[in-house]
Amino acid sequence: SDLQKQEERGELLQPLIFVLLVLCSVLLYFKVSLMDPGFVKSEEELKVCHFVNGSGESEEQSTAIPQVPSNIKMRRCGYCLVKQPLRAKHCQLCQHCVQRYDHHCPWIENCVGEKNHRLFIVYLSVQLVVLLWGGHVAWSGLYFEQSWDWLQHNIFLLMSFFLIVIFTIVVLLLLISHLYLISCNTTTWEFMSHHRISYLRHSELENPFDQGVILNLWRFFC
Repeated sequence: SDLQKQEERGELLQPLIFVLLVLCSVLLYFKVSLMDPGFVKSEEELKVCHFVNGSGESEEQSTAIPQVPSNIKMRRCGYCLVKQPLRAKHCQLCQHCVQRYDHHCPWIENCVGEKNHRLFIVYLSVQLVVLLWGGHVAWSGLYFEQSWDWLQHNIFLLMSFFLIVIFTIVVLLLLISHLYLISCNTTTWEFMSHHRISYLRHSELENPFDQGVILNLWRFFC
């Protein structure tokens, strides 16, 4: 009867939404961790795709490889010996070249690349909402008193609140930095290693991929 009264007053809706958000966050974590971030296919794999699809290249490859400028030649990776498309990089931890490589994330134990970058942003956004909500719940449960007994009874709640604050700051800064780089149509690797990347070092423009904030965001998310 108490549950029915709480349901009628709408008091069960918020906990249910919170649990669903947590579940969604966990599912997104495993999805981003386990999915292919955009590994570059070898010539043998491309031949299989040609045989299966009946075309010179797979649909994935034809849309993923940008047009290479005439003064920049596609080079062969010195580690896995595949032909690297523009903006691809070999990841030493994954032992693969990744298309539109952004970075290798130790938290998900996977690269963030062309295929999972959008989903990674969605995961960070959902995680931020969960952390903010959890921080609000933890803060609302604290009633400060200057006594040792109060501290003993609330020490775990205080520790949880401070941990949530730390994780919230980290996720917020990570999300803001990624959204900024996306709005500039650049990657973390390109931003950090601009002087070492041939197609950026030899370009007349500082960022040859930048097409304006609106178009950059549209092409990334849509």
